[in-house]
Amino acid sequence: MTNLLNRTLIVTGASSGIGKDVAVNAAKCGANVILIARNEEKLLQVKNECIRVGAESAHHEYLSIDMSDPKQITQGVKDVYEINDDIDYLVNAAGFGDFSNYLETDFDKIEKMFRVNVLGLMLMTRLVASEMIKNGRGHILNVGSMAGKITTPKSAAYAATKAAVIAFSDGLRLELRPMGVYVTTINLGPVKTNFFNVADHNGTYLDSVKNFVLDPDKLAWEIVNTFDKNKREINRPRYMELAAVLYKLAPSLGDYFASTLGNRK
Repeated sequence: MTNLLNRTLIVTGASSGIGKDVAVNAAKCGANVILIARNEEKLLQVKNECIRVGAESAHHEYLSIDMSDPKQITQGVKDVYEINDDIDYLVNAAGFGDFSNYLETDFDKIEKMFRVNVLGLMLMTRLVASEMIKNGRGHILNVGSMAGKITTPKSAAYAATKAAVIAFSDGLRLELRPMGVYVTTINLGPVKTNFFNVADHNGTYLDSVKNFVLDPDKLAWEIVNTFDKNKREINRPRYMELAAVLYKLAPSLGDYFASTLGNRK
């Protein structure tokens, strides 16, 4: 188990899903956790869970921040550094998807998706990374998606947000490496979380891919155990990582499989 005593972690999207599981597992390793999401009631529940499983000396806090609102993010980061002026890790897990044909998707929803999944992540990263540079160390982990590498029907807009996260992380990694700050991109296939309560309008997607669904707790442990390691990407499941490589080598064949085998939404 990773020893995170006296280390401090910010997690966005911490009220549920991968964000929540990363926060709780980091607390189990002794970290101080600062939880960020919109729902205060759920954040309080996660904070109490971190207290229950964490070290007696650890301190856990939460802030209600709408990750689509730049003003809230900017003020929130100021509040974070009043709580703790030395942040070691940032896990950007906030985000949502929508499984609809692009032409049938309300454009306001698409804009909100980009504000949360991309622009909010970029602003949060900018503000926290600036402080990490002053300390000469830090680790930023951005949750992308395998959808950002292999796009399937009914996920054009969502996949575009995640492709943007991957590209942003790749560039940022090169910029921050000389300054002692690591950047890791986490690209996941389907994970059994409440993400699909919003994204999947039919409520059938998880069942259709049940043989491929990832365990969120196992993934959270893998993410936490990546802290302080200069790791470029975490791609799960591994067969999708191989598929993404083959997609680039044979794009026409990749399009065929993405529109047939990948069309389960």
